[in-house]
Amino acid sequence: MSPTRSSLRRPVTVVVLVLALCLGGVFGLFRMARDVFPPLGIPTLYVAQPYGGMDPAQMEGALTYYYEYHFLYITGIEHVESRNIQGASVMKLQFHPGTDMSTALAETVAYVNRARAFMPPGTPGPFVTRFDAGSVPVGQLVFSSTNAARTVGQMQDAALNRVRPLFATLPGVSAPPPFGGSARTITVDLKPERMASLGLSADEVVQAIAQANTLSPSGNLRLGDLYPIVPANSQVRDSRDLEAVAVRLKGSTPVFVRDVATVSDAADLVTSHALVDGRRTVYMPVTKRADASTLAVVDLVRENLPKFQAAVADDIRVSYEFDQSPVVHRAIGDLLKEGALGAVLTGLMVLVFLRDARSALVVVLNIPLSLLAASLGLWLTGQTINLMTLGGLALAVGILVDEATVTVENLHAHLARGQSAARAALDASHETAVPRLLAMLCLLAVFLPAVFMQGAARALFAPIALAVGFAMVASYALSGTLVPVLGAWWLGGPGHRSEPA
Repeated sequence: MSPTRSSLRRPVTVVVLVLALCLGGVFGLFRMARDVFPPLGIPTLYVAQPYGGMDPAQMEGALTYYYEYHFLYITGIEHVESRNIQGASVMKLQFHPGTDMSTALAETVAYVNRARAFMPPGTPGPFVTRFDAGSVPVGQLVFSSTNAARTVGQMQDAALNRVRPLFATLPGVSAPPPFGGSARTITVDLKPERMASLGLSADEVVQAIAQANTLSPSGNLRLGDLYPIVPANSQVRDSRDLEAVAVRLKGSTPVFVRDVATVSDAADLVTSHALVDGRRTVYMPVTKRADASTLAVVDLVRENLPKFQAAVADDIRVSYEFDQSPVVHRAIGDLLKEGALGAVLTGLMVLVFLRDARSALVVVLNIPLSLLAASLGLWLTGQTINLMTLGGLALAVGILVDEATVTVENLHAHLARGQSAARAALDASHETAVPRLLAMLCLLAVFLPAVFMQGAARALFAPIALAVGFAMVASYALSGTLVPVLGAWWLGGPGHRSEPA
C-alpha cells in the first residue's frame, strides 16, 4: 500500500505524527549547541619548548632535533613541522584523519619526556596542547580602573589570582592567563659602580640571595608525648629582608645586598600593552572549548560578572567586551527572515496562479514543517546550530516549496475534471511521485560529494549537505502524506471552487 493511500485512510495518524515531528524539531533546536563554526576536529598537536637566551640555531640543534627524532615513533603521525626562534621552538604534529587524539596526546607526552633526557641540563618543560579551531575566543574580560594610583600590575594580580580561579570553574570555558600587565616580581637592581669598587660580581649576589632564601621543608621534633612540626625560618616573608643578606666579608665588615643593589616589590618586564579609552588595562580572553556552545558560554560569563566584580577592589571594573555571540544571533535571525520571506513569496505566487488561499496555505505549511524535520535530523546526527547548518537550511528554503507546489497544482487539475477531493489527492500524488523523487535526487546529488570529503573540508561542508538533504527528504515525504490529507480536507469542501489548471 502506498504512503499516500495509507495517509488518506488514516489522516489523524498522519497529523499526530507531523505534530510529533514538530515537537522533536523544536526539542532538537533547544538542545543543539549554538556556535559560529562546526567542530572541525583537526588532528593536530602543538609542542612549544621555551629556553630563554638560546638563538634559533641552538634551539634546533640542541632541542628540536631530539623532539622530531622521537615524534616519528608516535602512532598515526603524518608529518612534523617545526619553527625555531630566539628563545623558543614550536613544533606542529599533524596526524592522519581518524586518529584517536587522546591516545596520540598520551604518546606525545611520553615521547616528550623521553626526548628531554638528551637535552641540556636545566631545560624548561615544554607545553603540549591540542589545536582545535572550535576553541576560539568569544569575548574578553576587561579590567579597568579610574583610580590613578591603581597600577597595571595590581590589576594583573587581581585578574590572575582572584578572578581566574572563579572563571576557570565555569563549564565549557578554558581560562588562559590575563594579558596587558606584568606579573608581580621581586626585582634586584644592581649598582655596577658600587660592585666594581668592592670587587663583587653579579653571580655572587645571585648565589647569596639563593642561599638566604631557600625552600626547606620543616621537620618534626619529639617532645615527650608530643610530635610537633618545627617550622624552618628559611624563606623571607618581606622583600625588604633581602636587603639584609650578606654577600661576603670585606675584612671584618660584611657587604650586604643593600650596599650593592636595590630590592623592590615591582613587576616583570613589560612585553604587552592593552588600552581602554587610552588607559593601560588588563584583559583575559574568554575562550570556549571545542565542544561547548558559544551562546551558552557567553550567557554563563555574563551571569557570573557580579561574582567576578565582587572578587576585586571597588575601583576595578570588570566588563565583558568584544562579544562574538551576535554573529550567531544574526545568523539565526537571517534564517528566520529568509524562511518567512520565502514562505510569503511562495504563497503569493500560488495565490496568483491558482487563485485559492487554502492551496497557498497548504504549500506554505510545507516550509516550516520541513525545516523542523531537518532540525531534528541534524540533532540526531550530532550537528550544531552554526553558520554552515543555518546556511544549508536557508539555501533549502527556496526549493522546499517545489514538492508541495507540484502536488497541489496537479490536485487542482484533477478537481477540475470533476473528481472527488480524496480521489484527486490520491491520483495527483501518485502521478507526481516519480518526478518529485527524481527532482529531489538531482538536488541531493549536488551536495552528495561533501559527504565524501576529508579533514576540515568535510567538517565545514558536510553540515550544509546534511541540512539540505534532511530538509528535501522531509519535503518529499510531507508532499506525499500531509499535503494529500490537507488537500482532501480543505480543497474539496462545500463552497470550494477549483479553477482549471
